Amino acid sequence: MQDSSALLMSLNGKMKNVALIFPGQGAQKLGMGLEFYQSSPEAKAIFEQADKICANGLLKVMFEGPEEKLTSTAYCQPAILTMSMAALKAFEAHAKYKDFSVKFTAGLSLGEYSALAASGVMNFADTLRLVQKRAAFMEEATKENQGAMAAVIGFDAAKLVEICRHTGAQVANFNSNEQIVITGQKQKVDAAIEAIKAAGGQKIIPLAVSGAFHSSLMSSAASKFAVSLKDIVLKPSLIPVLSNVTAQPHGTEAQIRVDLARQITESVQWVKCVEYMAAQGMTHFIEIGPGRVLKGLIRKINPAISVLNIEKPQDIEAFEG
Repeated sequence: MQDSSALLMSLNGKMKNVALIFPGQGAQKLGMGLEFYQSSPEAKAIFEQADKICANGLLKVMFEGPEEKLTSTAYCQPAILTMSMAALKAFEAHAKYKDFSVKFTAGLSLGEYSALAASGVMNFADTLRLVQKRAAFMEEATKENQGAMAAVIGFDAAKLVEICRHTGAQVANFNSNEQIVITGQKQKVDAAIEAIKAAGGQKIIPLAVSGAFHSSLMSSAASKFAVSLKDIVLKPSLIPVLSNVTAQPHGTEAQIRVDLARQITESVQWVKCVEYMAAQGMTHFIEIGPGRVLKGLIRKINPAISVLNIEKPQDIEAFEG
């Protein structure tokens, strides 16, 4: 993958084929965003707004921990959204932002909400409140049904889908061409793991999660969330946003509401999202938020795509103008 920031700029000084991408749950880390909070007034305003809306000591947990609280669904989903949007606001306020022409936004699972906020479909406050409800409903659903998830590395996707069909397990995420996450009732996931091993699968990693996200076991969460979505104001997007469910740009307001509810129970089509943007000529992605998970996944999907990260203020300074 091409990582030199010098390659980002076209001859006329403006990179035209850029997509902004945002990470999902699991990218959280203690101290994330603290440097933006300390150095960017625009980022600080986002952090303070989030702390006021959540009213649960979000900033203290983000910056100081404890880690087990930050990793809980109730905290990590609002935290990752907040960090991502704060970093974006710091980027937008910087003179170097004018060097980029953003054509698409997309995010992995939770990251889709950051993408929608970045594109102006929802304001940050509404997005945060929605993510709080999403996290709460998902947490409730995990208590209703015992579920499990596992990452399968280096196994044929078509064979995996067939094994899931036979065992009753489900596919949660098509993360890359080499990494697929399965989900569902624990006994069905266990059966799928045994079938994958029997078919030659060698690397299967059980995930330390509280439930079976992106599966039918989340149906109660999806139903409750669909009701919450009715009250959210949606505006026409300033930049096309890719849907995790369809791997196509979001359409009408009604379709956005349907797809966001479906996303809770259906597979995240991240591979197809990246392939769609590449087919539209996107050659450079900027991953905004904690961690560099998406960069690693995209390296496996399409090594020709350059991915830069904005995780700290110095990452913006490193961009060549």
